[in-house]
Amino acid sequence: MTDRYSEDDVVTTVTRLTRSQLVRFVEGDLVKPEQEADGYVFRRIDIARLELLCDLSQALDLDETGLGIVVSLIDQLHAARQDLETLAGVIDALPTELQTRIMAELKKS
Repeated sequence: MTDRYSEDDVVTTVTRLTRSQLVRFVEGDLVKPEQEADGYVFRRIDIARLELLCDLSQALDLDETGLGIVVSLIDQLHAARQDLETLAGVIDALPTELQTRIMAELKKS
């Protein structure tokens, strides 16, 4: 399976997506493909995001403004999750005594 998709590949792969929707999603910065000389190049993560955008726009009848808000919130949650995973990894690398003290402080809050 490829890691790079053309606009034609995207419209074929994401069957619920029209070319005009794709253009609106790109212009609205809801999906950010790479720009190359012969057009946009999309990655697998862009395909997944476009599937989500189609789900949200069709199932919840969201316009681009609503989609932008929802996707922004999803992105923020994803970033917070990554930060928590990083923090957990750092804590796991600490000496046991310090881990215990940190956990005790966390339980207080």
